[in-house]
Order: sequence, then C-alpha cells, then structure tokens
Amino acid sequence: MNHSILIVDDEQTLRWSLGEALKDSYRVIEAEDGPGGLQRIAEEEPDLVLLDGRLPGLSGIEVLEQARAAGYDGQVIMMTAYGEAENALRAGQLGAFDYVTKPFTLEKLKQRVENALEAGRLRRANAHWEETQKRGDPFTGFIGRSPRMEELFEKIRKIGASQASTVLIQGESGAGKELVARAIHRATAGASGPVVEINCAAIPETLLESELFGHEKGAFTDAKSRKKGLIEAAAGGTLFLDEIGEMGLQLQARLLRVLENRTFRRVGGIEDLQVKARIVAATNKDLMEEASAGRFRSDLYFRLGVIVLEVPPLRERTEDIGPLANFFIARFNRELGKSVAPVDEHVLALLEGYGWPGNIRELKNLIERVLLLEGDGALKPAHLPAAIRQGQQGGEAAGVRRAESGPFRPEPISAVELRHIERTLEHTGGNKSRAAQLLGISRQTLREKLKQKDVPSAAAKSAGASG
Repeated sequence: MNHSILIVDDEQTLRWSLGEALKDSYRVIEAEDGPGGLQRIAEEEPDLVLLDGRLPGLSGIEVLEQARAAGYDGQVIMMTAYGEAENALRAGQLGAFDYVTKPFTLEKLKQRVENALEAGRLRRANAHWEETQKRGDPFTGFIGRSPRMEELFEKIRKIGASQASTVLIQGESGAGKELVARAIHRATAGASGPVVEINCAAIPETLLESELFGHEKGAFTDAKSRKKGLIEAAAGGTLFLDEIGEMGLQLQARLLRVLENRTFRRVGGIEDLQVKARIVAATNKDLMEEASAGRFRSDLYFRLGVIVLEVPPLRERTEDIGPLANFFIARFNRELGKSVAPVDEHVLALLEGYGWPGNIRELKNLIERVLLLEGDGALKPAHLPAAIRQGQQGGEAAGVRRAESGPFRPEPISAVELRHIERTLEHTGGNKSRAAQLLGISRQTLREKLKQKDVPSAAAKSAGASG
C-alpha cells in the first residue's frame, strides 16, 4: 500500500507541481490553508505532511502545534521561506522531521520525503520493539526476519515449550548467542526465575568454581560467610554459561556431575542441593574438535549437546543487514543527537557484499563509529572502511569470484578441491564440522583430504607462483 502525503500550501501552482512529482509513488492529498490542513490530517492521518510555513487562517507552526496536540504522530517536513530560521527551529521542537527552504528542487524534496518516510518506519519498528520488550516477547532484541532466523525462532519456541534441561548454542563471535539464550528463557512457559549469565573466559578458574557453586563459611581463607552461587541464583530460570569452551577440565568434571544428577554441592559443603534451572551453554568453538585435542571432555560435550542451536553468521542472513544497519542508525541517532538518514541502495549493496567476520557486533560498532566521526546527513560509501568498499567478503564466495575473473591457469582437480576446502575452513573460522556440512562431506572425509597438506598444498604453490 502506497504511503499517503498531504501537501498544505496556498500556492496552487506549487501544490500541482509537487503532486505531479509524487503521485506515481504516493497517494497525494491537498489542502490550501491552515484549517483545511488540520481537517485533512484528522480525516486522512497521512504518513507525511508537506507543510508550508505561511498559510491563510493558521500558520504552518500553528497547524503543527494543533495536530500534535490532537495526537498526530506522522512525519512533517516544513517548507519555509529564506530567513525563517526561527520557524524551522520551532518546527523541529514540535517533532518535524526536516525543513526545506524555498525555492527548492523537486529532486531534493523527493529525497527528503524518502528519508522522512523511512525514518517513520524505523520509529514505528522501534516503538513495536520496545512494546514487545515490555510484554516479554521471546524475540526482543532480534532485528530481521530472514528464513535462517525464522527457522531459529521456531526451534527456540519448541525448546521453550519442552522440558529440555540443557541447551548448547553454537555460533561465531558477535552473532547473537546471548540474545538466543535470553529468547529461550522468555519462551519458557512458567519460568519464574531470572536469567543469570557468566562468561567462563572472563573469570579465573578458582573464582569461577565459587561463583557457580557458591561456598560454605570457612571453605577457604576468605570465605567468612556462606555464599550462594549462580546455580542457586538461577532457580526457576536460566543459567547461561557463555564461552563454555574456555572452562578448565577440572571444573568441566564438576559441571558434568551437575548435568547428570541435577544436584550440586557448594564449595566446602556436604549437602546435595537440587538444580532448579535450565542450563544453556554457548561457544564459538568446535567442541568436538576441542574434545579430540583433549581440551574439552567428550562426555560433557555429549551431555550438553542433546539440543544444539546454530546461530547463523551475518553473511548467511544478508536480508537482515539493511534492517540491522538502520536499527543501529536510529539507535545512535537518539543516543548521539544525530540525524543520519537510513542507508541508501548504494551503501546497502556494499554492506551486503562484505563478509562480516565480526558479525552483528562488527556492524554495530561500524555504525556507531561513523555516527560519532561524521556529521549529519546520509551515510556514504566514503564513510565505510576500505575492506567494505572493495567488497572483501572474507569468505568462500569472494574467493571463487576472484578465481573465476582471473586468467585461466590449468591445475589438477585435487589442487582446486584443496583450495576450495581451505577457503571453506576460512569461511567457517576453522570450524571443521561446519565446513564439512557446507561441503556436503563427512568430518572423516574432510580429515582425510586435509592429510594431503603433509606436503605444501597445491593452493600454496599456486599462490607462490602467482606472487
């Protein structure tokens, strides 16, 4: 459905010109004076009002004041004459999105209209997001509805409705594993306790044990009183163990007993206490590979991995890059007092063509940095890092395109296959299970093919020859 635009101006020629320029893309409504403009706003509730500053009956500012007082929250662009800076300032205080000074070009106005309507859409989306947060919507904080994410949401709903006591979340750094853990908690029917989070990589092993299990008075030198641990604090809710792959082997053994028996003891204690929380663990490592290397207990991996959720990296959900970028623009506009417009198609194409090794966290940091360093207006390609402007995907697809676009060099099939495997491993950050899945082969087959690298790989030779 087309957006509706109300043009309020007493100059018939200008109304006609604007209407002709906009009618192919929008439903255009007109009013020739202030009272008429107020009436059309009340009747039509247009998405956008192009409002002249000087009108018969009521001034543009008076129309805007009364419309806001009556509850109109659509976008407004003021059309002012040169030298009416005071009116423009007052309009901004009343929530006008923008103003243009007469005379202006139609192209300039059309761009302002597009920016205003997109900003309105983002504002409504943010309002919906905040409302769902108040209601405890399971997917609060998630932006985008790509097929990969919808599939993930459906799995989260099923877990929330189940009696699953443990869940393992796998995904790259910055992909949103913490949000998934919180969504599982919110989707859990009857959850009465909190989400209690701890990063296993951020706390020393000795302190981590006390934090998780608590301790009795006198359990160690500084234990001057009994302290409940995070397992107890999460009763009725969810205990989220982030970076589980960084936990030491000794503590892994204690955690395994917790998962098997659903009981635990405080450090220095003799009483068995019931575990009354769902335990959700997350990692960016290949735990099977870590187990093979002796850094992670295989029995703990299998106990944790009864239900495994894979969080897709951003490069595999490119449909969500635009909504995410615009969400962060709107957020940092509010926080930094900026008025940067949503991304246009040129910037979006560059963002979608990049590999995002840091995933959503990298995109968020980029938008924040650009808004901090640049002025208001539009996000331009020149504001982006060279890697994004040059279309460096950091993954398999970009490498394939570079190979196809270069001069033909005959090579054995085995060399091409090995290079493809190496690119896929780079794409997955070294995760062999994920690489095998993408390649359509078993992990055992992948291991056998990688044994060919006992001698310098064909890919390395080719790179040396071409360098």
